[in-house]
Amino acid sequence: MPMPESMLSSRATVRHAAPGTPRRLGRRLALCLLLAPAAAPAPAGDIPLEPLLAAEFALQSGQLADAARWYLEAAEAEAGDAVLAERATRVAMLANEDARARRALRLWRKRAPGALAVRGADAALALREGRLSYARRELRTLLRSPDPRGWQYAYSALRSGRDPERVARVLGDLVEAGAIPDRLPVWQAFGHLALRLDDPGLAERFVEAVVRRFPEEPGVAIMRAGQLHQAGRTGEARALLAQVEPRAAAEPELRAMLAMTYEAMRAPGDAARVMAMGPQDTRSYELRASLLARAEDTAGLEALYRELGEDGAHPDPARRLLLGRLAEFLRRPAEAVEWYRGVPGGPERNEARIRIAVALHELGRRTEAYAEARALQDDAAADPMARRNAYLLEAELRQRDGDGAGEVEALGRGLAAFPDDVELLYARALAWERQDRIDRAEADLRRLLVVDPENVAALNALGYTLADRTERYQEALELIDRARVAEPDNAAIVDSHGWVLYRLGRHQEALVELRRAWGLLKDPEIGVHLGEVLWVLGRRDEARRYFEEARQLDPDNRALRRALERLRLPPDGPAPGAGDDPAGAPAATEPAP
Repeated sequence: MPMPESMLSSRATVRHAAPGTPRRLGRRLALCLLLAPAAAPAPAGDIPLEPLLAAEFALQSGQLADAARWYLEAAEAEAGDAVLAERATRVAMLANEDARARRALRLWRKRAPGALAVRGADAALALREGRLSYARRELRTLLRSPDPRGWQYAYSALRSGRDPERVARVLGDLVEAGAIPDRLPVWQAFGHLALRLDDPGLAERFVEAVVRRFPEEPGVAIMRAGQLHQAGRTGEARALLAQVEPRAAAEPELRAMLAMTYEAMRAPGDAARVMAMGPQDTRSYELRASLLARAEDTAGLEALYRELGEDGAHPDPARRLLLGRLAEFLRRPAEAVEWYRGVPGGPERNEARIRIAVALHELGRRTEAYAEARALQDDAAADPMARRNAYLLEAELRQRDGDGAGEVEALGRGLAAFPDDVELLYARALAWERQDRIDRAEADLRRLLVVDPENVAALNALGYTLADRTERYQEALELIDRARVAEPDNAAIVDSHGWVLYRLGRHQEALVELRRAWGLLKDPEIGVHLGEVLWVLGRRDEARRYFEEARQLDPDNRALRRALERLRLPPDGPAPGAGDDPAGAPAATEPAP
């Protein structure tokens, strides 16, 4: 199961299943967000109450097929409500109930003839059903619309496509037909979509078309560089970025775009160099430090540390905090402790107290580190969130020390002090899962969902855990579907959906979902899942590519190790040509054990 960001790390790492801020979506979920740039208003008028209540109850329970059936019944029973017909269409599409989606869409089109949202949904449904000529026609109509939102509906329809190959084909046809409006933001949006579709030919054609239309735009040159890198022409990509760099010092937005592109090319040192151009503030210094650390550029970190330390006698709290973090990057924990102890009061002081414990732990002074965390936990005058975080920190320190029992005990004390805190419950669930205590992990996640029934991350985490570590696949699917209703384009949730479909033996459907998840986010765990499904389907060369990409993103990835064990492959992954006999893997007609 994907892990949240570690408090021990000196640099941020994106972990896509972290709970984040708990949210309450309300009983009437934002169902009309799917495929639409803006949500529609709630239905009004005399609506048949019984099927509508049944539909919403089914939706809240993750029973999407039942929800689609009841919403359609409600829409057909109500004579003229376009919003209810729209809701029935979108829920049916989310449930992959295409026949019901077509019926609901006919109602919606009749009640809102010519509406852009109707055309967008119509194009999306045609695209998923393989009616590509019809989809192209509807998309061209949207792109020609004088309404400035027209292209957004077309973009949303393509972005929601389940089959990347179909989406790539249709998008390529639209480019060749000159259907994309000649406005740079529109081309940039569709260009980023083209780059995500894992189709080098389309990406090249698209970017060449953008360059022809907007030859002087630096953002277009950066997009072109991304496409060249994706095609393996990294030298050309770097040369193109070098031409843009002189403008970066005077244009902060361009500087940020360049840095992001270099980072995507796995060149964090160049990203840090670009971020050093132009005026600097604490935030830009923080980004540079993080990039230099990822590049393992000790000399660069040393220079930045000296630069910032020159005014070390009286810096502001944020600057002292950053100097402490830089000292940690440079493996100077004793100096880090001194900087952190010098942070005065305010919000930075709370983080400094947390970091002191981390730095002491790095010094091998574990007893003092735990005492520092305990002191913050017991400080009634401290900010409650800082006190809560001190329990999370102690748990992570004990996990690092291989003390699983101590980790759970620290989180238990935290829950005694902060009953039913969702972050503590989530952390303890992860701890139990790592210790293979799936029953207790489930108990904590269910307790979290009692406190916050619509916590999307907890729904996804519990659904994924049941899919990955038990055989309760249908229950897992319902939990993941509840999360999908709230965040249909969340890469982690799309990945979980693909994984539970795989465990159910629905391998082709799983492959579509996992490809979509990979297009949304290049995450090692998604790559591992995609590789395993391809391997079981006998598509070994493709599988090797995704296993290798996952390894490059995270060489010690736990999901990768477990997948290779399941498939009885060597720990360093399958060699080219190895394992081509499908007898070495689970049969393609059954889910992996």
